[in-house]
Amino acid sequence: MSKDLIYLAQTDTTVGFLSQNMRKLNQIKNRDLDKPCIICLFSNHELKKRVRVPNFLKNRVRRAKKTTFLYPNEVAIRVVKNEKHSSYFKKFGWIYSTSANISSKNFNIEYAKEKADIIVEDERGFFEAPPSSFFRVGKRKLRRVR
Repeated sequence: MSKDLIYLAQTDTTVGFLSQNMRKLNQIKNRDLDKPCIICLFSNHELKKRVRVPNFLKNRVRRAKKTTFLYPNEVAIRVVKNEKHSSYFKKFGWIYSTSANISSKNFNIEYAKEKADIIVEDERGFFEAPPSSFFRVGKRKLRRVR
């Protein structure tokens, strides 16, 4: 598994491009190369290494499914609890994730397959689904973004 490859996979939320190369992900989506992407982690232990979760949120973050949190250090992280999604990508420890479409356009399977270096398809196939819930974390409150 190469860190520069773009993977097309059904994530825990929707069809996504996955890679450890954020700039390459942004390039194939035709958006600013330095625009941040969601970081998918595969354990709460890894989350503790990257951010400090405020006390009032610890239980909610630990139990959250299909939810992304934007922490005060401007890092958006989703801990993946779906075994089908995480089984292949756990080897990375973490991976950037973004929807498999051109920025602000609808999903197109031909485009997605053309841009991906490796296609990871399981028995679920590929299907569009709602994106993860998205919350901005403050020191004392949580605000829903989407």
